[in-house]
Amino acid sequence: MAGKKKGNRPGIRRVGRTLAFQVLYSTHFREAENPADMETLFASNPLVQEQESETAVDFARTLIMGVDAKIAELDKAIEENSQHWKIERIANVELSILRLSLYEMLYTDIPVRAAINEAIELSKTFGDEKSRGFVNGILDGVAKSRKK
Repeated sequence: MAGKKKGNRPGIRRVGRTLAFQVLYSTHFREAENPADMETLFASNPLVQEQESETAVDFARTLIMGVDAKIAELDKAIEENSQHWKIERIANVELSILRLSLYEMLYTDIPVRAAINEAIELSKTFGDEKSRGFVNGILDGVAKSRKK
């Protein structure tokens, strides 16, 4: 059976998730005195405009809009599961990964383990050497509290 080999190309969801992370991360640098809505920020992001896969863009948009709609609940879950860390003290990379992954864990049908694994992959790519453990610890805490 002749077909295209996938090779080392990341899946559409991973591409979309990475794109969503990058857009979320960029929102930390928007102008406070002239805020744009999330749809405008998403659509005007160069990474979104350059993305060839419409499916990846649609998946990223769904994640971004979900995070934006649930940001207060997501931040509350982060603070409840981070020992003595206020949201303001968490680095923007980790905060963006946590918000994205918690949205997937709490509000989508993506399995919790998959959401955590994807968060760890993002932290390996975009964070420093301590990011992975920090992100994993908080997400694991949320997962355990959900089981109770």
